[in-house]
Amino acid sequence: MTQPQEEISFVKSNWDSIPGMQRFSHEAMATTFEVIILYQDARYAQQAAWAAFNELDRLEAELSRFIENSDISRINNLAAGQSLQVGLDAFECLQLSTRIYAETNGAFDITIGSLLGCWLGEDEKARTPSKEQLNLARERTGIHLFKLDEAEHTVQVLASAILLRKSEAAGVQIDLGGIGKGYAVDRMAELLHDWSIDTAVIHGGYSSVLALDAPSGTKGWPLTLSNPDNRKQTLAGLHLQGRALSGSGLQKGRHIIDPRTAQPVKGKRTAWACALDAATADALSTAFMVMTPDEVKEYCSNHPDTLAMIVLEDRGEKTQKDRILHFGPWK
Repeated sequence: MTQPQEEISFVKSNWDSIPGMQRFSHEAMATTFEVIILYQDARYAQQAAWAAFNELDRLEAELSRFIENSDISRINNLAAGQSLQVGLDAFECLQLSTRIYAETNGAFDITIGSLLGCWLGEDEKARTPSKEQLNLARERTGIHLFKLDEAEHTVQVLASAILLRKSEAAGVQIDLGGIGKGYAVDRMAELLHDWSIDTAVIHGGYSSVLALDAPSGTKGWPLTLSNPDNRKQTLAGLHLQGRALSGSGLQKGRHIIDPRTAQPVKGKRTAWACALDAATADALSTAFMVMTPDEVKEYCSNHPDTLAMIVLEDRGEKTQKDRILHFGPWK
């Protein structure tokens, strides 16, 4: 999805304390995925976990813009006016991303690849683009630059008026880094369900966590969120069941860009989103890094199944309480 970035490392669990837990891990999408299963047949649980990891590898091959023949890479190589039939997974990701783009008023935008290329070099080090480079990237950014045909599962790439006058291709660069891991976690959960395994939790580097049914006698799978500026301080303790949690943050570099301003996000350290599925939580945690606190509050008011938490940067003018914003019942 995206090149390796520093993980959200301030989510902790004590799942090892759960009797009978079986833990399986796999490297994919530049992070470590884990499947934690409670099932009486250890061999069967292992087979199911590896079937889920095979599904994960298949999805990465279809959704990563860094894999040459993936559906997303093929879309990114289309010229204006061209269309392409893609697989169900890529199409569903595009549909979901389009919906969340509309719900967040453009704060979440998967066509941000050109802007990322402006602010980050190939070595992932920050750089400052020229005004001309930034303007050109902005012309190549926006959900309006592609059109979906649900009947045919095709994607048509369009071009802005300015690029058409310049006789340039649209050059849209889709990047599913803000939603791909969550989508993969959801599909892995569906596969475990097909294997009749329902008491489990799946995560992709702890930045995308989905809990299925809770272990017997518990309120859910326990998770602790700590302050990125003080890892000993607990911000929230959750017991997840049938829900997903995702976190985004600016630990290193400029990997979160506000597509509405074309500038790197400033003023926030971390954002978490809790939602019914991992793909939505993944996308929203990125969007909440971009949106103002008032926008996040309004979103959560309109979507009561969603929780948000934001940690603002410490600039000396706010108390710790004022820097940690909760939206929804985290306790």
